[in-house]
Amino acid sequence: MSEEMLVRHCSPTIIGLKTGNMFSCCFESKEQEHHTLKNLNKQLSPKGLRIIPLRQHKGSTLLYLYRPSKLQKDLRHEIADKLLRECGYENGNPNRCIVQLIKRLRESEEFPHEIGLFLGYPPEDVCGFIKNKAQCCKCVGCWKVYGDVKKAQATFDKYKHCTELCCSLNAKGCSVEQLAACY
Repeated sequence: MSEEMLVRHCSPTIIGLKTGNMFSCCFESKEQEHHTLKNLNKQLSPKGLRIIPLRQHKGSTLLYLYRPSKLQKDLRHEIADKLLRECGYENGNPNRCIVQLIKRLRESEEFPHEIGLFLGYPPEDVCGFIKNKAQCCKCVGCWKVYGDVKKAQATFDKYKHCTELCCSLNAKGCSVEQLAACY
C-alpha cells in the first residue's frame, strides 16, 4: 500500500476533519499486510490515528483508518447510541463496537448500514438512510443526506478541498505523518 493511496482515500481523517475512512487495498500476503499495518500504526498512533483491517473480500482487505478519540465522542451521541443499541451493539466502548462491526461485516456480503456512524456521518443521516431504505434523500455527496443539506454540502466541500490539498502536499514530499501533525 502506498502512502499516496492512504492520503488519497483518508485525508480528512489524517488531518482531523473526519472520524474515519475506509478503503480497500490488496496485499501480496498476510505477512505483508501485517507488517504494513504494524508500521503504519507505530508511525501514526502518536498522532491519534489507528488503522485496522475490517475484512477480506475477493482478494482485497477493507481497511479502516480512524481517530479513536473522535469515534468515542461520535458514538456517545444520543441518536448514534440509540441506533447502535437497536442494532445489537454493546455501546459505550468504541473498541467493542469496532469488534462487533467487524463481526457484522464478515457475516454478510452487504455493509451494515450503521457503518456511517464509524465514519463520522451525522447520526440523523445514518438513521434516515436506514429508515428510508436509502431512498428519498435530500442530496448525495460523501453520504446520502436526510437532515441538514447546507451543513452537509459545506462538509463535502471541506473534504474535497482537504483531499486535493493533502494529495498535492504529499506529491511534493509531505509524509502522512507530517500531514497528521497538522491536527
